Parts: sequence; structure tokens; C-alpha cells
Amino acid sequence: QVHLTESGGGSVQPGERLRLSCVVSIDAYDDACIGWFRQAPGKEREGVAAIRTKTGYRVYADFARKGFFIDRENDEKTGYLLIHSVKPEDAATYYCAAAAPCPVVRVSPDQFTYWGQGTQVTVGQ
Repeated sequence: QVHLTESGGGSVQPGERLRLSCVVSIDAYDDACIGWFRQAPGKEREGVAAIRTKTGYRVYADFARKGFFIDRENDEKTGYLLIHSVKPEDAATYYCAAAAPCPVVRVSPDQFTYWGQGTQVTVGQ
């Protein structure tokens, strides 16, 4: 069975650092990509970043090139998304996703087969 479980969301203040985690329970983890996406109320889901588990090759959406960092800990089968300094516009539900196999690393929802339930991030409340 496949399970993706996000954690780390909550209420944060602008300027704070935030790390989201995602435990990725899939058989083909070693040949996978992990992606992070977000969706704010009334907006479409947008890609943030993606990483290939085996090599650590990373791809970011343009807005995320500064201020975001995607990483993984393969021994723990866990992906991470770090926001260095949270801004009000970062408020959204953040979703972790996995693709296995992963022929190309792209920050595109249609590439990913498996999705978590999401973790909500609120800013300044």
C-alpha cells in the first residue's frame, strides 16, 4: 500500500522558519521523485519543488527558487520542504506527492501519482 503523510503545518508568524515533512511509504521509493505543492483558498494548486530521491536532483518553481529548500532523508523515506522566512502569501494547504518511476523531475501535478492529504499553513493568525 501507498501512504504519504505530511506534518509540520500550523500557524506561524511572518519571518519564521517552517519545515514540512512527508513520510513516503511506497515500494519504489529508491526510484521515485517527491514533490511539494500548495493550494491557497480560491486558487489553483501550484507546484513548489520536486526532488529525485536517488540523486537529490532538485527543481523549483520560479517563485520558490529563493526562500524554499526541498530535501529528503532516504533512510527515513521522508521528504522535507523548508521555508526560510514565511510570508503571508505562503498561507496554503501544502501537499506532498510521489511519482515512481520518475523519468523526469518536474514540478507538475500531472507527473505525480500518489498524494498526501495535505497540511495547512496559516500565517499571522
